[in-house]
Amino acid sequence: MYDLLIENARICDGTGGEIYTGSVGVENGTITRVSPSARSGENAARKIDAEGLVLSPGFIDPHTHYDAQVAWDPMLTCSPWHGVTSVVMGNCGVGVAPVRPEMRDTTLWDLVNVEAIPFDVMKQGIDWQWETHGEYLDALQKRGLGINVASLAPLTPIRHYVMGEASFERSANVDEIDEMARMFGAALDAGAFGLSTTTINNHLGFGGRPIACRNASRDELGALCRVMRDAGKGGIELALAQSNPSTLNDEEFGLLEFLVTQSARPVTYLAMFNDPGDPKSYLQGVERLGDLLRWDRAVPQITCRPVKNQFDMKNPFILGTLQTFSAAFNRTVDEQIRLYSDSGFRRKLREELQTRPFIEPMFGRMRPLDGKTDAVQKHALARESFADIGRDQGKSALEAMLDLAIDDGLEMTIDAEIANYEPEGVANLLRDGRFMIGLSDGGAHVSMLLDASYPTYLLGKWVRERQVLRLEEAVRQLTSVPAGFWGIPRRGRIAEGMAGDLTLFDPDTVDDVDPEYVWDLPGGEKRFVARATGVHATIVAGEVLYQDGDYQGGLPGQVLRSEAS
Repeated sequence: MYDLLIENARICDGTGGEIYTGSVGVENGTITRVSPSARSGENAARKIDAEGLVLSPGFIDPHTHYDAQVAWDPMLTCSPWHGVTSVVMGNCGVGVAPVRPEMRDTTLWDLVNVEAIPFDVMKQGIDWQWETHGEYLDALQKRGLGINVASLAPLTPIRHYVMGEASFERSANVDEIDEMARMFGAALDAGAFGLSTTTINNHLGFGGRPIACRNASRDELGALCRVMRDAGKGGIELALAQSNPSTLNDEEFGLLEFLVTQSARPVTYLAMFNDPGDPKSYLQGVERLGDLLRWDRAVPQITCRPVKNQFDMKNPFILGTLQTFSAAFNRTVDEQIRLYSDSGFRRKLREELQTRPFIEPMFGRMRPLDGKTDAVQKHALARESFADIGRDQGKSALEAMLDLAIDDGLEMTIDAEIANYEPEGVANLLRDGRFMIGLSDGGAHVSMLLDASYPTYLLGKWVRERQVLRLEEAVRQLTSVPAGFWGIPRRGRIAEGMAGDLTLFDPDTVDDVDPEYVWDLPGGEKRFVARATGVHATIVAGEVLYQDGDYQGGLPGQVLRSEAS
């Protein structure tokens, strides 16, 4: 007898093949029956009549930052509300393992600055039942998980563990490199799916210093790459400080080529966008990559959503790409107000912007979203941009933003439209098929953005409404593509012998819902959440975890472990 039998479903198996009507049975967490017969006539502990609904493999999110959140939220919300049954976390070179007790606060401040997770929330929510990466994975499994997690080994915690405070200041010496390679090898042996690192300028660590992995030398990176090459498993996620949103300069291309060559493993990098006003400019990046652009070599990540951030000037994360703003991090509000008011600070900022032509127009697209003063509320209600406000006041958009933030005691929330906001350009990226859809950042920037809903956004906006992708292709990109890239075992397809991780949804209604604030973080702090419509069931290991958005009980998720390939 089956534990779960889903009948009369429109099966979309994750391969890109045509949808067909059939039934799927799950026993002991594994798919043991896939039949083109709508009705099996067999017995099951639970049966679902899926008439009119699409049954797909559970969605896999390849780019999340749930490393901290999973310590207090084993469901990893909001991801399973949108049909996600597995996530890859530990991206962008930051995470919570390995960690020495004396470096715990430094590790948390790294996450504050890079992922905009409040320090007090993590301080209350993480109990540090681990030191090594393997102990971290074991602790997660022991506590229980709603959905599955696949963990990358982020480079910054490894450098902190081996080098201490020196990790912020310099590259590693020979002995330190040997120790880092040993630790990374132990993480791979424990099941990590590879390495992550970053070169992005606004990825700043404790005290506004460059996050530690940005100090890694080629010798360090090469040693870690060779650990993967020798093990025959693992991949690399690289957050790349692109000087142009559509292509790579010589230094960026050289680093990407180095990692691919040294590791003989696939690398995915962030990110591929189009230049504003040029929906085919991404082809410059494709041409620059040349033969490096292959699924077993280098794969850019894209997103199907506009890249937006909501932030305030107390944590100007999005502006950290400007070196001038590094002085603003981890300061008191009074200190920040004095800094933002200082004419020397503003002069340096203007001078830096002259060298960063792609950044300055961004300030004109930003607008006040909320605040405590009447002036901010008036501009927010009128949906005026800082360009509009500055024009009326005879000043630049940047000056208008700084002045309004100061007058509001830095409480003003700013809505920033960063990239990917032109539909034609996004459609071109989605149709291309050579890129991996991701960039959800689930678990990060919790009060600034919410893109963990991208699977339902893709199915609702780009499949049903705009008809840019066939449903079968969209599901393939949400399932077997990330599973294949990361080597995630027994996930990503509906077939006998595969894990019983499934998503059941209505193709006529599936969509995301606009984010809203809730106050459910440790200590009652706020975060964005986004619900979904049309997701009938999220199924993990044959157990219905969520039905129509409601938790059904149980913790069927697993810590996934990497395998040699």
